[in-house]
Amino acid sequence: MSTPTIPTVTLNNGIEMPQLGYGVFQVPDAETTAAVAAALDAGYRSIDTAAIYGNEAGVGRALSQSGIDRSDLFVTSKVWIADHGYDAALRAYDESLERLGLDHLDLYLIHWPTPALGTYAETWRALEKLYADGRVRAIGVSNFEPQHLERISSDGGIVPVVNQVELHPALQNRAVAAANTERGIVTEAWSPLAQGAVLGDASVVDIADRHGKTPAQVVLRWHLQQGRVVIPKSVTPARIAQNLDVFDFVLDAAELATIDALERDCRTGPHPAEFNG
Repeated sequence: MSTPTIPTVTLNNGIEMPQLGYGVFQVPDAETTAAVAAALDAGYRSIDTAAIYGNEAGVGRALSQSGIDRSDLFVTSKVWIADHGYDAALRAYDESLERLGLDHLDLYLIHWPTPALGTYAETWRALEKLYADGRVRAIGVSNFEPQHLERISSDGGIVPVVNQVELHPALQNRAVAAANTERGIVTEAWSPLAQGAVLGDASVVDIADRHGKTPAQVVLRWHLQQGRVVIPKSVTPARIAQNLDVFDFVLDAAELATIDALERDCRTGPHPAEFNG
């Protein structure tokens, strides 16, 4: 398999983000360097981590050892709940950079709104400061519901470039995706394969057989054709490469509709309105 050319999406501040990236959620730091190295070898150039994952150092080691020019990489991390607030979020950014061994991030996200704290708008102001100072190329949010987006938008500041949310065939988060689109925010899907929950569905298997692909590849293709950014995770080199091999086939309208019909409001993670860490 040749290394594919990964398409990009243009964020609302004009920068380009690879539409398919590699996520390291729940990958232990000791395994992260090898996993990210395998992803980079396969052709990924977008890596998604977070402070709470405890593996930013492992990501940084892989990036440093790869020899890939920094300008060819797109690195995302996230500020955790414990670091909400203006000053704390600024410190957290510096700490993430130190662990990653980088002088800037391409994208920095508020990991969860945690509305019970009442501090996500203040945290957003810190991210705006980082962006205004040229210390990060783009800022966004994760797990924000429409009311959370409205709160930071109503303050008249910067519109997030991305809202990274749980989204897969069994939880399509349509109201959030619509709110994102209305504001010019790209929807990025975490848990894009529902941790495997939809891969055994007969309709997905049938579509996969028709195209000579795996069910996972079909679901990733479904995401991509709807314009979302997607960050599948695996620590198996063969699977990492396989998840990237999704640009040589196209789902037709009927196949897309078949996958759309799998919606059943099934979350693999907590609801953002209720999650307090």
